[in-house]
Amino acid sequence: MSTSSASASTLETPVLDSQLSTLLQQITEEGGYAFASMATLAASGDTRAAEAAKDMAWEQLHSGPWHSVVPIWRDAYAMACLHVAKHHYSSGELELALRALDMGLIMGGLALRDDLNLCVGKVTAALRVKEVSENGAEQPKVEWCKDLNLAEMLRLLPVRSLSCNTVGRKSGLSLEGFLQEHLLCGSPVIISDCLTHWPAKDRWNDMNYLKKVAGLRTVPVEVGKSYPRAECNQDLITFSEFLERIQFNGSSSKDMTYLAQHQLFDQIQELKQDIVTPDYCFAGGGEIRSLNAWFGPPGTVTPLHYDPHHNLLAQVVGKKYIRLYPASLSEELYPHSESMLSNFSQVDLDNIDEKEFPKVLDLEFLDCILEEGDMLYIPPNWWHYVRSLTTSFSVSFWWSHTGNPPAP
Repeated sequence: MSTSSASASTLETPVLDSQLSTLLQQITEEGGYAFASMATLAASGDTRAAEAAKDMAWEQLHSGPWHSVVPIWRDAYAMACLHVAKHHYSSGELELALRALDMGLIMGGLALRDDLNLCVGKVTAALRVKEVSENGAEQPKVEWCKDLNLAEMLRLLPVRSLSCNTVGRKSGLSLEGFLQEHLLCGSPVIISDCLTHWPAKDRWNDMNYLKKVAGLRTVPVEVGKSYPRAECNQDLITFSEFLERIQFNGSSSKDMTYLAQHQLFDQIQELKQDIVTPDYCFAGGGEIRSLNAWFGPPGTVTPLHYDPHHNLLAQVVGKKYIRLYPASLSEELYPHSESMLSNFSQVDLDNIDEKEFPKVLDLEFLDCILEEGDMLYIPPNWWHYVRSLTTSFSVSFWWSHTGNPPAP
């Protein structure tokens, strides 16, 4: 077999090849003797050993709270996923290879991310060649249904919605204006007409485009109406299956599926190329902390909570209702006492218990309907409740700078 033919039938992993012995030594030092043995066999082409190593690393990732996992085990999991993907690719099982690589990106560490992305590019290219040969030309554009009954919408929103002050709206806001009038003084604002140059503005309204670039990718989703409450379950499904659930299950389904606070753009590079980080995120020397995707059907809710970072929420597809309370009202919003949920309110704005939470109904707030093409600035520690009014695809940019106010 020629070198080019061999390369075409295998996935190349230059970082893993050069770092294998170092990584195995670090894993062994954390007690991973059995994993190192299996991974060594996997590197020589033993398929069963690759699967066994993957299972061993998976157990370590779930041995306790995520923050307590020793980082090298995340790299171990990524390593095993690469070995599994190599086997599937050489056997022509492209979908299985891609799923293994996605699991490595979702659950694995950073040491082998370049290899994972390199392999994803090769597998997806092969899958697209296969798709064209089987189905021919590209599918026509299919847009989301965006019908919105205003009376029905108002009936579903929390009590007193759109009855107080609405968030101010500005178009063409300068960086200096944003810094002085909003970021430094912690004042929310809607910045309109600022996504017109994003390729996502047109592309993400097309279901067939999303299926083309991400349809076979595996993503983590929440199943249930309200993220991240206990009644929500998590699932790992392909992006195409996720799109079908949005399209056909409807907002009344107990199986409502929501892609919430997932770093989708680190995982799927083609979608990241469709967006542009706003210059506002760097006003005052800002540093991006996280870039998250929020995508789901009408009726999905993120309960009342606050985040410690500056947040620009860009509404690419659809509409959302958002209610905001300043950090100064934290005590009146009854935060959970548990440390893991201390940034979430005990109050369910959709069904307020007036006897248990008597202070809430009289509190003043800001709210708005975030339209397609808008960006909402949410200052650090401002409480916010979010409800999708239509099928909605949003991007949140979290950043911090030295001028952050103290936590409430």
